[in-house]
Amino acid sequence: MNAINEKLEARERERRPVRVGLIGAGQMGQEIIAQVGEMVGMDVVAVTDLTLERARFGYTFSARQKPVVDARDPAEAGRAIREGRWVVGTDWRIVTDNPEVEAVIDATGSPQQGADISQAAIRDRKHIVMMNVECDITVGAALRRQADAAGVVYTLASGDEPAAVLELWRFARALGFEVVAAGKGKNNPLDFYATPATLMEKARARDMSARMLCEFVDGSKTMVEMCAVANATGLVPDRRGMHGAKCNVKDLQHVFVPRKDGGILEKAGCVDFAIGDVNPGVFLIVTTANQRLRDGLAQRDMGPGPYYNLFRPFHLCSCEVPLTVARAVFYGESSGHPMDRPVAECFPMAKRDLKRGEVLDAIGETCYRGSIDLAKVARAERL
Repeated sequence: MNAINEKLEARERERRPVRVGLIGAGQMGQEIIAQVGEMVGMDVVAVTDLTLERARFGYTFSARQKPVVDARDPAEAGRAIREGRWVVGTDWRIVTDNPEVEAVIDATGSPQQGADISQAAIRDRKHIVMMNVECDITVGAALRRQADAAGVVYTLASGDEPAAVLELWRFARALGFEVVAAGKGKNNPLDFYATPATLMEKARARDMSARMLCEFVDGSKTMVEMCAVANATGLVPDRRGMHGAKCNVKDLQHVFVPRKDGGILEKAGCVDFAIGDVNPGVFLIVTTANQRLRDGLAQRDMGPGPYYNLFRPFHLCSCEVPLTVARAVFYGESSGHPMDRPVAECFPMAKRDLKRGEVLDAIGETCYRGSIDLAKVARAERL
């Protein structure tokens, strides 16, 4: 995997770039187009969105420029790509069913649409890069099995917190460390009862939709992301909703450890999140019983132990996604994927009193927020 840059350079020399199809041209999609435009050996050859104008607008962020044409079907799109053009459209099938596309990125955020897109891509023997974490925690295990059977890769996307945590987890497990906790920093105060209306001014200041900001502030996004980590690793929430301790980076290895050692966890092997200066980083708390290794870690300024903080101080969201595409195409590997069976589950919790027969709105709105618990508990309580 460490030779991704060399593999990309070789593709550039051969004039045979990795051909990527992108579904969803919002902020994340636009950043992917911009990042790939700075790279060699990779090209976003097709973009679809619910609005044709936004799909076309996405290409304006690329440092490279080509003619952009509208396409109504996969055959028309394929011809345009072979002629050296970029393709846009509103039908995602011009990406999933296009013979010129090697890998598909789902940046839609819709679980139902994500499932349909993934199945279509897998049927057409294309790797699927899942930025749609909501879809992953819902049907990711089934999609991964389908991808395995088809000989392609189903993968979470580098740059998002789940894959960033999994990068640390794979590192630690490969070296034989025991993982005590895995987590992320939350980038804003937690308010379970936030609504788009209460966040409108902050959303305008950050140039994002109030609904999307609400999804972060009310904790829903954190629950979804750590559920994805749980189901990829076997780590579990220590309690419903996790702890969400207020602490800083320097405290992580003292807080996210078992109670018997002065921490907050009832057991080792948990997912959680911290509110403090941890954001935008992710962390892994590990331990080892080997005294020689403990001595060596102390010499390397990891602290006296027995718990150690492996900290990644950044996650670059969409900017890192092309690395996952390259990993799938060149090595047939994922940046993270669910196990066969989930160990954690997300479910809705009411933000306000709801009336019988009331139609629920969407995540990040006024009716409910997301929470997390053990999958077996969620099933037993029919959550």
